Amino acid sequence: MLNRRLLLIAAGLGAVATRLGLETGPAVAAEKFPVTHTDEEWHKLLTSDQYAVLREEGTEYPFSSPLLHEERKGNFACAGCQQDAFSSSTKFDSGTGWPSFWAPIDGAVGTTEDHSFGTTRTAVHCSRCGGHLGHVFPDGPKPTGLRYCMNGVAMTFHEVSA
Repeated sequence: MLNRRLLLIAAGLGAVATRLGLETGPAVAAEKFPVTHTDEEWHKLLTSDQYAVLREEGTEYPFSSPLLHEERKGNFACAGCQQDAFSSSTKFDSGTGWPSFWAPIDGAVGTTEDHSFGTTRTAVHCSRCGGHLGHVFPDGPKPTGLRYCMNGVAMTFHEVSA
């Protein structure tokens, strides 16, 4: 059970880790991307929710994205630069509350290690603008066995004709 003492200890340890540089922040920040904008420009281009996820590595609430139930044929693109990232043919219902895919479009995403929340995960970002899209986990369906668990707010949908 979380009590005040444990909360204060955790906050203190977090402050020490930050002070010592153990929490390095987004690894993506050091990379160079074809699409770049100033922080001010990103704020103008994105909604506050998109900015929080794409630029600050936030996470939307589960089951809150209309893209979770998107079933038309098309591509899911980065909301920051409109690069197609996932095809509807790789989308599946993971039951997690976020749009999930078993593979990205070739070359559309990159990954980094995410050490937040006391665990190591693999973060997924757009290869064109560096926007944070979500995380990938090794518990997906065949043929890859991967589950790209994406934030719907970080993406837009581009329908393609049948």
